[in-house]
Amino acid sequence: MVVAASSVRMDPDALARIEQLFQQQIEEHLHPGAALAVYRHGKPVLDLYAGIADKDSGRRVAQDTMFVLYSSTKPLAAASLYILWERGKLVWDDPVAKYWPEFSANGKAGVTVRHILTHQGGFPETPQDLTWDKFLDWDAVVRAMEGATPIYAPGTEIAYHSINFGWVIAELVRRIDGRSFDEFIRDELTAPLGMADTYVGLPGDQEHRVSRVHPMGDLPGDRLEFIADYNRPEVHQAVVPAACGIATARDLARFYAMMANGGALDGVTVLKPATVAEVTRLQVQGMDRTIGQYVRRALGFALGDERMGCSDEDGIATFGHGGAGTSVGWADPESGLAVAYITNGFQANETNNPRLAAVSRAVRDACR
Repeated sequence: MVVAASSVRMDPDALARIEQLFQQQIEEHLHPGAALAVYRHGKPVLDLYAGIADKDSGRRVAQDTMFVLYSSTKPLAAASLYILWERGKLVWDDPVAKYWPEFSANGKAGVTVRHILTHQGGFPETPQDLTWDKFLDWDAVVRAMEGATPIYAPGTEIAYHSINFGWVIAELVRRIDGRSFDEFIRDELTAPLGMADTYVGLPGDQEHRVSRVHPMGDLPGDRLEFIADYNRPEVHQAVVPAACGIATARDLARFYAMMANGGALDGVTVLKPATVAEVTRLQVQGMDRTIGQYVRRALGFALGDERMGCSDEDGIATFGHGGAGTSVGWADPESGLAVAYITNGFQANETNNPRLAAVSRAVRDACR
């Protein structure tokens, strides 16, 4: 239940304007449907959802509608390593092969945990033979990661690992802890925080609650194929921790509220404040060879991204992550804000980034 705006020093009129903007973007056909959740100082202040979840059937977005997160999943995956690091089970500069010897094949012996979390592992491309129909075969995923060959020397270039990022993290979790990745984040993250509508590996009986992703505008053919793959129930049910989490905005905002609050929320402690500070500080910055953009990265988070309502002049206290063409989640400990905005209309960056940034800036402007 949302709390009164005044109790967390937010302007009620400004919150009403956020809701108007939220509805306006749907009316302007930037996306068929969306959900937005906002916390401040650990308290929920907005929980919006509206529009069409599936244009073919006419199904509407409801309170319990879940969305494909794409890369907004990545911080949830990284959080599994934060927990293990805090417990002394790994060190950032440990080679991945220390826990997974077979991973060292083809020149990857020098790839460290830190390299994976900062996209410096050197093997950004998803293996071509690891097509969507093999995502459910975890042994095939593991073999593909073992067989991957770096195109950059580990630690020398920032190059976004769009999907490999999550698969390596998930197998590290399994090798170090013994539980599968989906079991680990359920036991250690989503269940304790009450994120009952968050999955990386969706149960088949929950498929009816997932919004379809709709291509918007003049997207190139490879993007259309990408969208089609991530509308497949088989992909939703696979463990794809970098690209196919399924969640509500309400749940994703709870994760960021916990992070903004120093690792605790509603009496539940997931991480120590020192761990949150460690994983959200700047690690690398520079031109990303995969996406061709200047980036600033922490351990699994982007810092000061425009989609989070940040400008080039802003500091890098804001951390979070976007999902391809659709969504963003972020936290700003300085203001106490935690935000998740998920749309189901896949847009090119030229349209996607401004719509996400507009909502993020409106949320920032509502703070007193």
